Amino acid sequence: MNTMMNERQTRIRDLLFDRGELQVNDIAEHLGASLATVRRDLTDLEKSGVIVRTHGAARIAAEMRSEVAFGAREQHNLAGKRLIASAAAEHLREGSTVFLDAGTTVLQLARKIKLMSIPITVFTNGIVVAQELAHIDRVTVCLLGGRLRPQNMSMVGPLAQAMLDNIYFDQLFLGASAIADDGWITSYDAEEARVNQRMVERAKQTFVLCDAGKLGERATYGVLRLAQPLHLITSGALPAPLLGHIRDSATTLTVANGDASNG
Repeated sequence: MNTMMNERQTRIRDLLFDRGELQVNDIAEHLGASLATVRRDLTDLEKSGVIVRTHGAARIAAEMRSEVAFGAREQHNLAGKRLIASAAAEHLREGSTVFLDAGTTVLQLARKIKLMSIPITVFTNGIVVAQELAHIDRVTVCLLGGRLRPQNMSMVGPLAQAMLDNIYFDQLFLGASAIADDGWITSYDAEEARVNQRMVERAKQTFVLCDAGKLGERATYGVLRLAQPLHLITSGALPAPLLGHIRDSATTLTVANGDASNG
């Protein structure tokens, strides 16, 4: 009985991670289980901190989302991330120096650069980003030192921050764990947030790449607010409060279909 329960709960967790918030009826239909059984499973998952229950629905907990392995997160909303990467790539210039952070959406931009083979210097704190571009002609890759954060395969800590103090770059392409309705870009890790803040200080232009599933969400540590001149590139409709905030700010918004508007 416990084995069957664990298997079903795992399926519920994976379903919510892939689909976002779902109605309890839809979960039951997908699993072929009764509503009573699904409600018991959701109660157990909520007690374990895996999911959050809302009115007649459930979604994956933010804390659980942060622990999903890098490879799994990379595949989540992959089509949207690739659209964002293509829109971001239009801003790249030959001979420029850019910084790519360690996020999974920014990784898709690295793969776009790989296809473009544009002459460019790339600084990064992302191990996977550096590996992706390591053998590409005309791309010079510089990897920050520091402490390896395995959840994101990123270099963080005082050494990474100190290295950033001596670097200036034309463009920063920054991922986001979440962007709240009040415009705050947030991270699940304090050291990651501090390194991201230092990146912004050293960049002439900052582009924030964030897929639609992270909009209207809030992680633990603030990075910066969408108020200063930034460029947000996303893949879908924004929650009304966040859209209103951007329109009242100096931030430029691009939806990945190519439409752009100034806030």
